[in-house]
Amino acid sequence: MSFVADLRIVLQGRDFRRLFGTRLVSQFSDGIFQFAVTGFAFFSPEKQTTALAVAAGMAVLFLPYSVLGPFVGVFIDRWSRRQILVIAPMVRGTLLLAAAALLVAGVPEPVFYAAALGVLGVNRFFMAALGASLPHVVPPERLMAANAVTPTSGTALTFVGAGLGFLLREVFGGGAYGTALLLVISGVVFGLSALIARTMERSLLGPSYDPDRPQAREAVRNVVAGLVDGARHLVGHRRAAATMGAMAAHRFLYGMATALGIILYRYYFTDGDAEAALRGIGVVVATSGVGYTLAIVLTPWATERFTLERWVPMALAAAGLVSGALILPFQEWGLPMAGFVLGIAGQSVKICADTAVQRDVEDAYLGRAFSIYDMLFNGMYVLAAALSAVILPPDGRSYLAVAIIALGYPVAALAYRLIVRPPVPSP
Repeated sequence: MSFVADLRIVLQGRDFRRLFGTRLVSQFSDGIFQFAVTGFAFFSPEKQTTALAVAAGMAVLFLPYSVLGPFVGVFIDRWSRRQILVIAPMVRGTLLLAAAALLVAGVPEPVFYAAALGVLGVNRFFMAALGASLPHVVPPERLMAANAVTPTSGTALTFVGAGLGFLLREVFGGGAYGTALLLVISGVVFGLSALIARTMERSLLGPSYDPDRPQAREAVRNVVAGLVDGARHLVGHRRAAATMGAMAAHRFLYGMATALGIILYRYYFTDGDAEAALRGIGVVVATSGVGYTLAIVLTPWATERFTLERWVPMALAAAGLVSGALILPFQEWGLPMAGFVLGIAGQSVKICADTAVQRDVEDAYLGRAFSIYDMLFNGMYVLAAALSAVILPPDGRSYLAVAIIALGYPVAALAYRLIVRPPVPSP
């Protein structure tokens, strides 16, 4: 099916439209926030950006998702998911206003980053609740279509939000006051998503009642056991587990490509000019956004034509071979093109992973499954940045990093095919 046809079908559901609107507004706001923090951390003229600083910045931006993941799963399998979607934006908006005030007041940077961690921690609950809620507003046969137009459209809106953040930064400046204004705008916009979520009935999004489910306090005390239980459940659903693993491999390699690109633009391509580097990275982000958006159209068609089990390794293998060839000359023109390729492949794999988890995993385990999903999604990204801090030279020109990216994707594709291939029947 085409994207337009998928969108027209899933938009027929009133409750889906409301959940969809909640996601779009929140992720648009998230794009502004992410750009504000990234620009302040990596592209302030007065700061020296190194591979180690990039790794530390990525840890601030993404580790809350991994650290809080197990606890989030416990609660979104017990609390009203609709209430999470109503309350979390208001809490996050308040925290964003506080972070902006701290920045203007000139507090030490660790204090500001601590406030940013709080914002991201709240967002962890919000995004997990969105993912676990989707099967409650669309029928099972439309999950692929819904996953092509919801998380992916949300990602496209994140890119749009980042683009607006870039334009506002040009007006307000990249210092503390300019960054604070971006945070305030992000907080106000994010609060609007609560108004949309509030139009849905409280019980609509689950979780389903399970009389054997332990109390939350007991579950928190046994988080590790719960994670093991969720992982065991996933292992019993081979397609979901393998597709999640493919997504994790992509995130690791994409994280390495991100760190490589930031350092290349900051020093190798621009001789340390922070503003020129930010504009260059902005072009890469824009082409990646186009690739993400194209994946919305391409993935439903490709999975229908080739099946999900074939499309995932095709996307992975193409990502490694093409992006490696584009990056290897270390020319500025190659990185936007590589960003486009990785955008298509990465979002294609994510759509397939979302669908496989939602379709194959029982609802009582969805919260824990998405917690493990997000731990991998963000933890692998940070792990890649940490490895980049070790292997990247000061100017970013690393043949070893390019080789890891170019070969890692095909290896991940092969591993995926070996896992999902049906066993040969014995004679």
